[in-house]
Amino acid sequence: MANIVAVGGGTGTPVVLRGFKQNPAHHLTAIVAVTDSGGSTGRLRQEFGFLPVGDLRQCLAALAEENISDEMFNLLFYRFSGNGGLKGHNLGNLILTAFEDIKQSPGKAVETVAKLFHAQGNIYPVTETVADLVVDYEDGSQQTGEHLLDDHTRGGKKIVKLTLTRPSQIYSKAKLALEEADLIVLGPGDLYGSLVPHALVNGFNEALKQSSAPFVYIVNLMTHYSQTHHMTAKDHLDTVAAYFQRTPDVVVVNNGPISDELLKAYAAQKEYPVKDDLPVNGTTKIIHGDFVSQVKIQLNSNDEVKRSLLRHDENKLVASLEKIISPHRTAATPASPLDPAS
Repeated sequence: MANIVAVGGGTGTPVVLRGFKQNPAHHLTAIVAVTDSGGSTGRLRQEFGFLPVGDLRQCLAALAEENISDEMFNLLFYRFSGNGGLKGHNLGNLILTAFEDIKQSPGKAVETVAKLFHAQGNIYPVTETVADLVVDYEDGSQQTGEHLLDDHTRGGKKIVKLTLTRPSQIYSKAKLALEEADLIVLGPGDLYGSLVPHALVNGFNEALKQSSAPFVYIVNLMTHYSQTHHMTAKDHLDTVAAYFQRTPDVVVVNNGPISDELLKAYAAQKEYPVKDDLPVNGTTKIIHGDFVSQVKIQLNSNDEVKRSLLRHDENKLVASLEKIISPHRTAATPASPLDPAS
């Protein structure tokens, strides 16, 4: 059995979970960012003061899909319409929020709901501390709140530093999962919205550096205008190495074709395929391939959050990653000398 730990959030980490879940020999754990402040999650967080649950729900659904009825699965994604106070809210988010109130622990709440939905693995928040992202830009401006990273009116500016509004400590079970991992996969997902926030949590980088498991980073398919405008694959990698204080052992980057229809849709938002400029002779192993999913994404009109139209193909991703699982790895890659604020 191999212990696979997927780190991230949003819609990217569930892709990795669904792919690896097809092999019953793997034990899966998702460690999920909890700085989300937009959409249904943001409204619940503002009203109740609990940890945001939207990304946790996405991972829970990915690990439960084949183990429950279609009706139960659809409950996790049902969004209320109409004009009342529930409009836009996700029922799965409400269920998780209710259990946060009952258990008075976000981690225990997710574990309870995961059992109810027969999830095939573990889902842990990276921390149980409620905190917001603080974003500093090259022009000297600053903003607070993860949801503002999706605000295109603020887009195009270079992000130079990401911090949290309050100190946060890694959730104990997330720390243990990193220590016992045979493979750690970061991404895909918003670089500053879903990935880097993990590195800001006290204890996360220490656990990552102590782990002997291969550390894999999956580069996004497209740039994000309000986060990674003009950033190349190497820029993404350098940012990950700087914040996480460990250079990934393996980087997965797409070189497969993307349809003209999707390219035009993204270009209208000033977003483009991430340019592959990764060095071929460096210490990090680069895996190139066609990782684009051909499944058309169905968006929910009641969803208040902008979702990506393009996703990685879970089967292609996992096929490339299965080859590098190593339970007996003995040394982690040295920390990167890069400064995240540089």
